[in-house]
Amino acid sequence: MKKKAVSIKTIATNLNISVTTVSFVLNGKANEKHISKLLTQKVLDYAKEVNYKPNQIAQSLRTGKSKLLVFMVEDISNSFFSKLARIIEDIAYEKGYKVIFCSNENDDEKSNDLITLFKFRQVDGFIIVPSPGIKSSIQELIDDNIPVVLLDRYFTGLECNSVVIDNNEAAFNATSHLIQNGFKNIGFITTDSDQTQMQDRLLGYEKAINDCNLNKFILKIPYNGTGNGICKSSIKNFIDKYKKLDAVFFATNYLTQSGLEVFKENASHLIHDLGIITFDDNEFFKIYNPTITAVSQPLTEISNELMKLLLQLLKNKEVKNEKVKNISLQAELKIRESSVSKEIFKVQF
Repeated sequence: MKKKAVSIKTIATNLNISVTTVSFVLNGKANEKHISKLLTQKVLDYAKEVNYKPNQIAQSLRTGKSKLLVFMVEDISNSFFSKLARIIEDIAYEKGYKVIFCSNENDDEKSNDLITLFKFRQVDGFIIVPSPGIKSSIQELIDDNIPVVLLDRYFTGLECNSVVIDNNEAAFNATSHLIQNGFKNIGFITTDSDQTQMQDRLLGYEKAINDCNLNKFILKIPYNGTGNGICKSSIKNFIDKYKKLDAVFFATNYLTQSGLEVFKENASHLIHDLGIITFDDNEFFKIYNPTITAVSQPLTEISNELMKLLLQLLKNKEVKNEKVKNISLQAELKIRESSVSKEIFKVQF
């Protein structure tokens, strides 16, 4: 037979004190309500002894707070997002919140379905990597006074808190690094997207190429083709078409993985002959042969800034009246074997 859960009323009856007093103690308001330390400790000790667990649903109805946050990303299995999720989970837990993780697959319909579901469940706040067409849905969250912070990308003209990195500068620095190491025909492989982070990476590449009067070689792969054979065949055709390429800069880590597979399957010498840089680091790139140079985003700093913004919004009753903050952080170029001058590489290795 299932054991009946201990209630606040039970604790109050057994200790011969009021339900209100027990409630104040268990909700951390003993000092505020001038309840003695002796009585406070007595209630806490007894609650621990009988293994009291608060009724989360009742507590949510009473306080208007679910203590749940949503972390919605493009693909939670992607190493960049999963690492962020782990850090954010720890920060949230220390502040008394639990986190629900989900993937929107960069699909507007799925994004809107998830937002509607979690609004109905009355979660306290959102961190969202938005798909392209949900600007109005984000505005609705703000209008409904629900805390929301955007990650990785933003919507021009939308007054919403966000944390991004300076993708333009990061891509410019990575491309300039290749040029400085003697590479002159540098391909840029990206997704065919109008989203801010991808556009900024493309602009950074183009600026570095234009500054040195070099030729641009750009491949844009449809997002819905990045997870299947279309991606690999597109990369193969691109490499076959521009045989004079001496370096390739991949705009995402999953494109890099597809590209390395293409090289290995069709022309394994290219792995060593081409200069290679990836956007977003991965443990895999540190042990690959050669090790792969990567634009590394500051995961801990991003997570801290996201939670700082969200927790501040959660404290305020009027989210719409809070001053919007758009935080741009700097990425780090982790230089490894794949981007050094091939002449130097041959001498050293």
